[in-house]
Amino acid sequence: MTEEEFQVPSSKKDAKRRAEELKEKIRYHDRKYYLENEPVISDHEYDMLVKELEALEEKFPELITPDSPTQRVLSTEIDEFETVEHMSAMLSLDNTYNHEELKEFDKRVKKGLGSEHEKISYIVEPKIDGLGVALFYEDKILQRGSTRGDGVRGEDITPNLKTVPTIPLRLKEGTVLNTIEVRGEVYMPRDLFEKMNQERIEKEKDPFANPRNAAAGTVRNKDPSVVAERPLDIFIYTLSHHEEGNFDTHWKCLKEMKKAGFKVNENIVKKEGIDEVIEYIDEWKEKKEELNYEIDGMVVKGNRLDYQEELGATSKHPRWAIAYKYPAMRKTSIVEDIEVQVGRTGKLTPIAILEPIQLSGTTVERASLHNEDELERKEVNVGDKVLVEKAGEIIPQVIKVTEKKSEGVFELPRNCPVCGSDAKKIGDEVARRCINANCPAQVKQKIEHWASRNAMDIEGLGPKVIEKLVEKDLVRVIPDLYKLQKWQIIHLERMGEKSAQNLLSEIEESKDQGLARVLYGFGIRYVGSHMSQVLAKNFRSIEELMEEDAEDLMRIDEVGPETAQSLISFFGDEQNRKMIDELRALGVDMESEMERTEDFLAGKRFVFTGALDQYTRSEASEMIERAGGRVTSSVSGATDFLIMGENPGSKLDRAKEEGTTILNEEEFQEILEKREIPD
Repeated sequence: MTEEEFQVPSSKKDAKRRAEELKEKIRYHDRKYYLENEPVISDHEYDMLVKELEALEEKFPELITPDSPTQRVLSTEIDEFETVEHMSAMLSLDNTYNHEELKEFDKRVKKGLGSEHEKISYIVEPKIDGLGVALFYEDKILQRGSTRGDGVRGEDITPNLKTVPTIPLRLKEGTVLNTIEVRGEVYMPRDLFEKMNQERIEKEKDPFANPRNAAAGTVRNKDPSVVAERPLDIFIYTLSHHEEGNFDTHWKCLKEMKKAGFKVNENIVKKEGIDEVIEYIDEWKEKKEELNYEIDGMVVKGNRLDYQEELGATSKHPRWAIAYKYPAMRKTSIVEDIEVQVGRTGKLTPIAILEPIQLSGTTVERASLHNEDELERKEVNVGDKVLVEKAGEIIPQVIKVTEKKSEGVFELPRNCPVCGSDAKKIGDEVARRCINANCPAQVKQKIEHWASRNAMDIEGLGPKVIEKLVEKDLVRVIPDLYKLQKWQIIHLERMGEKSAQNLLSEIEESKDQGLARVLYGFGIRYVGSHMSQVLAKNFRSIEELMEEDAEDLMRIDEVGPETAQSLISFFGDEQNRKMIDELRALGVDMESEMERTEDFLAGKRFVFTGALDQYTRSEASEMIERAGGRVTSSVSGATDFLIMGENPGSKLDRAKEEGTTILNEEEFQEILEKREIPD
């Protein structure tokens, strides 16, 4: 939507007033949607508020603030994570597995307080199976988010944590909290994790083993845009530092944190005495499977803060808290069959079909056996009795064969189960692959990948439509999509004339997506969305890229030998070259929209801090990248220049420590105009 449609105010004063109104509205609707689960406007209305704010900030970049909802996702990758020190140690919790040990904990607490006969007030909260983080706020604005690390120091992952919608960028008005540190657990909801894993499997990507691994890996991803696409959430459980407010119990801290806009678990309770604690823990042993997030136990904390201080901690654990761990969920099942699926790259994946069992609240019927090595290691075959575990995990795992009822080990077929072509191992790969590039199973996966959001973004071309197109032999290779006629698809199931025309229009529009999306759409091994953009920044067209040898490709920052060889192999294949020629003839744009003007900034790394007056961040970044430079989000020893705008942040201090060259906006403009780097 354009600036005119939003009626962006012409005066900075009016724009500032409107921007503040929009920020407050968006924060309100974020809380209603993500925290209270009670949205009061449609997704479209919400998107319009955000777009209007973006339009204001584009016209008046000085209105961009760190707590603006538009700043949740950075457009540049993180070069490296800086190490930061916590305001107080993030200690781990001592564990217990039975009631007797809980009672012993209670006795130790009473003894430490000299009150053996007193009933201690405890807070009991679900132990979220995620990744612990610390969030620091100053003047109510999020300044830093970090991992637990070694408990004393962690990694600064602020850009990634900003993408989590339930982490407030600014605390709500009305709370006494202002300068604080809070701690919480980042996790992935069960249903969204399952959906994400299914999408990964469909795209021939390895699924994550469990929600915790997925969350932990995601928050340390170097690309915030990738983090933003994954379904992260958080529960805040501790106010670890505060400079305002007078709290005498942990319970009061929890209530104030909720008032400030943090997501606090709804199942945290206050109990009097250890017997009530045990009763509540037992109540959740089975009920925990009803939750939409993974917990592996319950945490028990002394409620009074003066008691916590008096009891103190060992070198590893606080003496006033303990974690009760639930036993892992395991059951035996029978392997009724082993199916072999064929993915986009021809990879054959064995799937164990299990006799249905109830495990962790869900019916388990299937489990991936990954590859031949996994089959041989566990000696799995049809008919075997196996132990299946789902210990805090969504994807069931076959732990071992408990009763061998068959002879030998299941062998993957040497021919593709779909088309009958040879299935071979290539090089040192563990995976066995169908060598027929026109295999129907591969064709469906390839077309679906080509149409995906990060590739050609053909929304109407879903799995069911693709399946029908392939079954009717209307599409065998990617170029066939651009030859489809309305009369060919109008009679497909649930299509109709309007749907057929919409699909054809989307396919036609996809021709203009440009080189980066085309490269990603090809599904070249080791060439994901980011690498496709790297290549598009370095080559004007696909023809230019195809002329390079491996040595030249590896001169590009981030292109390693595996990626280079994969590109050489792909473009060296006669069928792939024929496909590219055909797509070009059909009008698919394979030119780069990120054409570089020259290379005078080649190899130089830039970081921005503060608001620029003449450019938006994205405009300035694009100019640097077109001149061969690279923009990163944090200052390190590898940073060459820090470009400083109004109200610079902590990056300025770090740049001074590192001896980085600091440029104001005028000096930056001079470099761009003169096309040379100052001595």
